[in-house]
Amino acid sequence: MLTLKVITDNPEEVIRRLAKKHFDAREVIAKVIELDKVRRSAQTELDANQAELNRLSKSIGQLMKEGRKEEAEAARNQVAIMKETNKALDDTKTSAESVVQNLLFQIPNLPHDSVPEGRVAEDNVIEKTGGVVPELGPDALPHWDLAKKYDLIDFELGVKITGAGFPVYKGMGARLQRALINFFLDNAREAGYLEVQPPYVVNEDSGYGTGQLPDKEGQMYHATADNLYLIPTAEVPVTNIYRDVILNEADLPVKNTAYSACFRREAGSYGKDVRGLNRLHQFDKVEIVRIDKPEHSYESLREMVDYVQSLVEKLELPWRILRLCGGDISFTSALTFDFEVYSVAQERWLEVSSVSNFESYQANRLKCRYRDENKKTQLCHTLNGSALALPRIVAALLENNQTPEGIRIPKALVPYTGFDLIK
Repeated sequence: MLTLKVITDNPEEVIRRLAKKHFDAREVIAKVIELDKVRRSAQTELDANQAELNRLSKSIGQLMKEGRKEEAEAARNQVAIMKETNKALDDTKTSAESVVQNLLFQIPNLPHDSVPEGRVAEDNVIEKTGGVVPELGPDALPHWDLAKKYDLIDFELGVKITGAGFPVYKGMGARLQRALINFFLDNAREAGYLEVQPPYVVNEDSGYGTGQLPDKEGQMYHATADNLYLIPTAEVPVTNIYRDVILNEADLPVKNTAYSACFRREAGSYGKDVRGLNRLHQFDKVEIVRIDKPEHSYESLREMVDYVQSLVEKLELPWRILRLCGGDISFTSALTFDFEVYSVAQERWLEVSSVSNFESYQANRLKCRYRDENKKTQLCHTLNGSALALPRIVAALLENNQTPEGIRIPKALVPYTGFDLIK
């Protein structure tokens, strides 16, 4: 969340920048500033009263020693009144703080100046493209038909066991999944990321820490009996490793990677976007997370984008990078680059990664800080990216590499699959 200082120092600038996300912040910012004045006024009065209370309390003993009992009794009465006043002031302060905190949770992160104007995905800016789009014949099949033809993925069986969006991978399909996971993890480790294996369920504090709560509560699977949430991405548990942690400046940037299953309700999804592997409720993903100093975080973002580009290049997929516009960027992000790969059989681009810098927005929620060379604590910047999400990568690999002999496996992946052709 935004800090109070950012809001109160220049509220008009905050309102102007949030307008790029098509968020009208004027009313909520006004409420935050008003309540913060109430809080500060109550705190100032409390501090003054406490000083007077301490003085009176000390004077009572002296007055009793001097035999000035009436004055001592009057001081006691005044102390009692002031304690009641202080209780009311503290209640006012606590109530204002609570409301301000809830309001701050409702305010998105400020977009970076380089975020383009725009409302919808079509307004995103293409930054870079690469790879070769293969030419397939008129008989080319979409991945859901290829999965059935080669007995790789059983969508109907998943419906029977659980429901739509929970496919069952079989034989070479299951081996391809496992190969991709290991391929992505090995590449991340070689790029300097420390592998961690996080829990797949998190508590409420973790959801609030990374911004899934309260913004995306309806998109998360909630185990109500224990008030735990199935993770939508490994970003949540991995970033929360650093909740309430003060890091040393010399240890930054922190670089972690993790494989996890991801669970998303995807409420409201329909049509061609949900066919086959295009949109699932459970899927596999390898995530990369960085914790960094503010002055270095955009260099880290560039390095992460370059790293994800190297993955799609190794998989020999046609790709493009999009700089997300204000209307398409997430609630918590300051700047996001999406990676898409081209599906020839579907004749459409498929998103496979988002790489984002959240600046201090998540860190302020998490209380993730570092101690600089002057021993002063400052908020970190947090970043993460998919490296990569498997479903649409698998879809594109199957569709783009189909041949009359079978489905060709990219050369970089063969040591992991143990086969070079699905037939």
